[in-house]
Amino acid sequence: MTELMLKHCSVREWRPTDADSLVLHANNIKVWRNLHDAFPLPYTRADAEIWIQQASPNHFAIAVDGAAVGGIGLHPGTDVHRRIAAIGYWLGEAFWGRGIATEAVRAFTEYTFATFDFVRLEAHVFEWNLASARVLEKAGYTLEARLRKRVTKESRTVDSFLYALIRE
Repeated sequence: MTELMLKHCSVREWRPTDADSLVLHANNIKVWRNLHDAFPLPYTRADAEIWIQQASPNHFAIAVDGAAVGGIGLHPGTDVHRRIAAIGYWLGEAFWGRGIATEAVRAFTEYTFATFDFVRLEAHVFEWNLASARVLEKAGYTLEARLRKRVTKESRTVDSFLYALIRE
């Protein structure tokens, strides 16, 4: 992937030198609450080093002023879902509310549709994460469904919202 240079951030490959910044921004319960349980808490230097080694080819850093402050990536479907991918992203709390996530999701979506044969990108948002729902809406995604009792996080089973964008 070529680095996507945007107004407020860039989207680029993870680098070994990103480990300290990754730990700084990922080791936060407010970030962790909105992600799959595979995202560890506490988030250690060892976690960062493993992630950086394994992240390619579908996962990228969101960087501000050269420092990795979040991540964005794809989980391609298989079999009959091979032309669909799930998009996921997170951003360090210090960077919330600045339009960075929206800018990154928009650019990464355009890159994905231009580069791969996907016809549909999907994102699932936990019911309490209304800021992420707004990011997707601003990036052109449409709310398709409220999936009842789909997610269990912190011993709570809650709904999630399914957002999608179709390549026309």
